[in-house]
Amino acid sequence: MRLDERVSRALVRPDRASELLADLGNVQVAVPVLAVALGYAAWRARRAGTDRWWQPSAAAALLMALVPALIVPIKELTDRPGTPVVPPATGYYPSGHTATAAVAYGAAALLLLPRLRTPWARRTIVFLYGVLVLGVSYGLVRRGYHWPLDVVASWCLSTVLLTGYALAVSRNTRRTSAGTPSSRTGPS
Repeated sequence: MRLDERVSRALVRPDRASELLADLGNVQVAVPVLAVALGYAAWRARRAGTDRWWQPSAAAALLMALVPALIVPIKELTDRPGTPVVPPATGYYPSGHTATAAVAYGAAALLLLPRLRTPWARRTIVFLYGVLVLGVSYGLVRRGYHWPLDVVASWCLSTVLLTGYALAVSRNTRRTSAGTPSSRTGPS
């Protein structure tokens, strides 16, 4: 915790740019981006005649709903106080804004990746995802809204959630409408 506090003291310099970056992790910003990706992915999959076309989008929406369901109890259990910059309170660990950004933008990227045709487009969407999440994370710490470990904890949680989502969706997309493994993808 002392190292976390030292890193925070070295980084905290509240300014307008860090506040704008932190705001990209707000539910009002990140969730509409995910909603557009949900709709687009479902529309494209249905138009292509994909079996269970709605499943990846529904799973991504459920994944986003899991974020507050997991974050809030952890905040209550840890009861960590905020940085000196924020009003005295507890419940800052892990960062809900970081988890919201990582899961919303990550699920959006995972939904869009199969629809992108070129390696350049896929690399670009993954790069943009990384820039957005790192930008939000940096903004939250730079502004003093969160300790660095609050952000790192949310990265870890989000990695687990997105990995589980990717594995579940890839398993379901490799099956035929009869529920058996596709002969094109081999056994799962």
